[in-house]
Amino acid sequence: MIDAEYVLPLRWADDRGLDELVGYLRVLSGWIDVTVVDGSGPDRFSAHAAALPAGVRHLPVQPWPGRNGKVAGVVTGVRAARHERVVIADDDVRYREDALGALVGRLDDADVVAPQNHFAPLPWHARWDTGRILLNRALAHDFPGTLAVRRSRLAEHGYDGDVLFENLELLRTVAAAGGRVVAADDLYVERRPPTFRHFAGQRVRQAYDSLAQPVRLAAELLILPVVLLGLLRSRRSLLALAVAAVALAEAGRRRAGGCRVFPPSSALWAPAWLLERGVCAWAAVVQRARGGVRYSDGRLARAGTPLRVLRNKHRNEPRSEHRNGSRAST
Repeated sequence: MIDAEYVLPLRWADDRGLDELVGYLRVLSGWIDVTVVDGSGPDRFSAHAAALPAGVRHLPVQPWPGRNGKVAGVVTGVRAARHERVVIADDDVRYREDALGALVGRLDDADVVAPQNHFAPLPWHARWDTGRILLNRALAHDFPGTLAVRRSRLAEHGYDGDVLFENLELLRTVAAAGGRVVAADDLYVERRPPTFRHFAGQRVRQAYDSLAQPVRLAAELLILPVVLLGLLRSRRSLLALAVAAVALAEAGRRRAGGCRVFPPSSALWAPAWLLERGVCAWAAVVQRARGGVRYSDGRLARAGTPLRVLRNKHRNEPRSEHRNGSRAST
């Protein structure tokens, strides 16, 4: 058994994928202790309790300040963990045993490790979103749906539950408190693609995450004006920009052995994703002006907390130096 805890925050309104998830958890629980933190309604919670394998611990979400229910699920699971090393994963993440062991092992010299997700299988909308992944890899790193963290870094104070980009918030919180944050861009973990309906519903919400990264947001807001200017003045310039986007995405595909998991055609989807983001970035700004992005039965105004604010909060705590070349960009 891997000396670690696997925490899966769950909040489902229907159980169409339950059988497949149960099958995965049955295999997973043979490798590592598994805790499912379930924020589903009473009927779904009872159904999950009956369906989950005997070796999987099933807990309700404990109250936590903020409107982001996933944060409450993560904090509940981390605090209840029976091990110092904790793997947090969304319900669509699918580990192999070797990747899971390698990820936990990298906590030997880190406080948080972020592996690289890739979609499997690859319907067209997953290929579209892979363009985003490759551009992120070329410019910095991609934010996955799974992390490994030391329990002692989060159990006492947790992290802000009133932000949308909760993975970034967790990484920044650990870094601000002096933790070492490592981007494991060469460690690949499968992720099941969403349905097309879910994919379509996430376009503006994902763009809203960029409000936590002002430089990125500014670049994304420039995309649409540049495209419109190109349509009016020089369509050849648009072709040149599309070729540049493909070349940049291809650099991300080849980085850290990415050719093993990203098909050769993946980079060709980058221009389409950039155009989408150029439109959705403006829609996200409009939603911010209206009070925030819709989340559950309310709105979340903040995408994330600036790192300088978190550092100020933790200024009296000791800090460790980040390993050269291995710190995740936050």
